[in-house]
Amino acid sequence: MIQTLDSDRDSFKTLAFGPGLNVILADKSRGASDRQSRNGAGKTSFVELVHFLFGAEVRPTSIFRSEALRDWTFTATVSIPGKTWSISRSGQRPSRIHLAGDVADWPSAATEDRSPLYRGEDVTPQIVRRQEISNEQWKNALGALWFALPVDEGDAGDRFQPSFRSLFSFVARRQESGAFQQPMQHSTMQQLWDRQVAVCYLLGLDWTIPVRFQELREREKISKELRKAARSGELGRYLGNAAELRTRLAVATDRAERLRRRLDSFQVVPEYKDLEVEASRITGEIDDLNVENVVDHDLIRELDASLTMEDPPDTQDLAKLYAEAGIVLPELPRRRIEQVERFHRTIVENRRAHLSAEIESAQRRIGERDRRKERLDRRRAQIMGVLKSGGALEHYTGLREELGRAEGEVETLGHRLETAERLDSTKTELDLERTRLVKALRDDIHERDELVREVILCFEGLSRSLYERAGSLTISDTPNGPRFEVHIAAERSKGITNMQIFCFDLMLMELCGRRGRWPGFLIHDSHLFDGVDERQVAKALQLGAQRAEAGGFQYIVTLNSDSLPTEGFAGGFNIQNHVVEPRLTDATEAGGLFGIRFN
Repeated sequence: MIQTLDSDRDSFKTLAFGPGLNVILADKSRGASDRQSRNGAGKTSFVELVHFLFGAEVRPTSIFRSEALRDWTFTATVSIPGKTWSISRSGQRPSRIHLAGDVADWPSAATEDRSPLYRGEDVTPQIVRRQEISNEQWKNALGALWFALPVDEGDAGDRFQPSFRSLFSFVARRQESGAFQQPMQHSTMQQLWDRQVAVCYLLGLDWTIPVRFQELREREKISKELRKAARSGELGRYLGNAAELRTRLAVATDRAERLRRRLDSFQVVPEYKDLEVEASRITGEIDDLNVENVVDHDLIRELDASLTMEDPPDTQDLAKLYAEAGIVLPELPRRRIEQVERFHRTIVENRRAHLSAEIESAQRRIGERDRRKERLDRRRAQIMGVLKSGGALEHYTGLREELGRAEGEVETLGHRLETAERLDSTKTELDLERTRLVKALRDDIHERDELVREVILCFEGLSRSLYERAGSLTISDTPNGPRFEVHIAAERSKGITNMQIFCFDLMLMELCGRRGRWPGFLIHDSHLFDGVDERQVAKALQLGAQRAEAGGFQYIVTLNSDSLPTEGFAGGFNIQNHVVEPRLTDATEAGGLFGIRFN
């Protein structure tokens, strides 16, 4: 519970609170509007001050960082499970909390020494009388003591777990955050997962299920973006189609296997280059011998033709010529013709012998060349056999490099195919996971049937106290996580949403208080009652007073004096007995909570 709120400045209106209903009343001057002044009477600033003292983030735009208030130190005296502490915080050093009181039973991590954020004063073995801790330590301690939260060790994997600040925002809703729009939401910026986790935790349901829903939504978002990217742009060109990649992978794998087999059977020939040069030289020499053989074969053909044409002249033709001319040759000329005939015959015989010798010589040369060609060919065959059985070291190295490239391509295509197939199958897997989560949520609701029944009946009872027809609270499983809905029959009534919030918050205060997950007070800003019929406001205030007194809680309400009901209370209930002194007013400069007027 909150006992007092104070400041080190005399102008501040010190507020003292007791158990049960506490009404902070503000007199609103005639003609003044809610936005006439930033601080006005200070009702909304009171809620902001409570958040400031209980760990709220202090941004540069905060009123506690303003020039008017940044040097002020504000103090709250609070009682937490049977012990009383005084805590102070200043806008000048918002990261430091000054704490006075017994912290012997606090969680160890909440007050561990983290210099320079921690300084102890007047320390005894069991009790720390006064100390300075960081705001993070303060929130850790309050989360553990008020809401039974585990002490935050800074584990990045727990980013979706319930937080003290989120839970506390249901205890003291802030108008500027949009907390009065619907019961399950304390801020317009509050994300779905945070609403689901916070409400499940407070009601006692398995809050890890909405955490898993949020993790699923994160994976679905990434999967959707990847699938979109895979259909266009550079990533699309890189990934490609799974079917096409499967074909390319099969071809690349076969090529790599063939290269691997070649490499396995490859033998390195030490003098590969020399043998390669010798084989080339032999081939050239054989070619030259073939050319020379062609020349000699042509020569033989020409000599054979000449040999055939070499015949002695026919002297009978000459004798016939003379005879036809009627000339009878004497004996001497006839002998000379015979001599000439013998001479020519001798010449022809000599010519034939010479041609025959030339032919034999050419044939001999051809034979020698053929024999040399045969020897060279055998040597070349021997060299080629060696070369075919292996290769040069450079060739082996190149083959290894080529195999490495081929295997790299296989690996790359394999990863691309795996990614493409995963993208194709991810949506199906995520849908299955969502189905499993819905079943887990449904099972959890069924297993906690008694708890759910208690929640439903508590809300129904509170709403029945305000309206003739009782309202209802439903908890259902959906494909997007748990859904909490409240309904009150008089939906067309002005301010009905505000009363739904009132019943929901009062239900949280009662049920969570029984389970040790509540700080012992509930704060409602006057905006909760905007547009609500005066009789309904009276019923709500009296109901809040009764339930707070019965449960040992504080119910703190801020109201404008002209909105304070004068009738509608039952059983002699006197609202004036619950008004906190001093009353605030916007009529004078010093009448507000801070005792000063600033913009």
